[in-house]
Amino acid sequence: MGAYVTRQSFEWDYSDQPHTDRRKAMLRKYPQLKQLMRVNPHFKWIVAAQVAAQIVTCYLVKDAPLLWFLLWVYVIGGTLNHSLTLAIHEMSHNRAFGHGALSRWNSAFAMIANLPIGLPYSVSFKKYHLDHHRSQGVDGIDTDVPMEWEAHLFCTTFRKMIWVALQPFLYAIRPLLINPKPLIQQDFVNLTIQLTFNFSVMWAWGGQALGYFLLSTYLGLGLHPIAGHFIAEHYMFLKGHETYSYYGPLNTLAYNVGYHMEHHDFPSIPGAKLPLVRKIAPDFYDDLPKYDSWAGVIADFVMDETVGPNSRVKRDKKFAGRGEASH
Repeated sequence: MGAYVTRQSFEWDYSDQPHTDRRKAMLRKYPQLKQLMRVNPHFKWIVAAQVAAQIVTCYLVKDAPLLWFLLWVYVIGGTLNHSLTLAIHEMSHNRAFGHGALSRWNSAFAMIANLPIGLPYSVSFKKYHLDHHRSQGVDGIDTDVPMEWEAHLFCTTFRKMIWVALQPFLYAIRPLLINPKPLIQQDFVNLTIQLTFNFSVMWAWGGQALGYFLLSTYLGLGLHPIAGHFIAEHYMFLKGHETYSYYGPLNTLAYNVGYHMEHHDFPSIPGAKLPLVRKIAPDFYDDLPKYDSWAGVIADFVMDETVGPNSRVKRDKKFAGRGEASH
């Protein structure tokens, strides 16, 4: 990577994102990687089972006592809803049905996966997530990067813990403030389907049932072990390294999103096959820094005085659109 320059508390890198050149070099050396760029036929059935499991669990806890209800929300609901957001991430790359004419089925199925999450976001997520791949770290485009006021406000141990807990809200408002996009027809379809589902749940099973879905989303995306991937992916604990992988057991619940270096190198490869990327090309990954605990990443982020929301790379807009989005 190029030289880092301190500017307004973030790290500014005046070179292209690293994954473009790595991808080219890897394909030259290991052309067999192209064989992994295929849809996982089991993926859509796993997602359907998760949606069904959340609906059943919602019914089971609709009249549960408060403490028992909150335990189920955090342990079961939070885990499954976070996993479903990562299923939607997979579908933003068209990994349920494929590309081309089949891409619309990915968007439709993502709305089904969206149902237990309670908030209509699958369509907007795809629009912004593909920007994250095409324009990693580009100021004013990549809404995965925190805003300046986040870096200045959440700068102490206690405030960083609050920042982690507020991740669901911050990820929702950043796009509106950093890079607002016009609504499209699919946004309104997503909204209509989600509201219909929400009102149906509340009418049939009551407010606590709907609360199960909404609280599961909030707690699952905030102070939850799986939510450590938000920080582990791109926050710079080591200068010069802006993307990191995690190879621990929680990948089983997260569609291997922990293989994040591999994912950005090859966004067209399904999560189920990302471990094979590292196996085929170990010389490109074995010497890179990595994590073995997402919960540990959260703890380190909160306690380490040298790390905060500003520990991210930013780039000028001249580097926009140079990455591969696999859409």
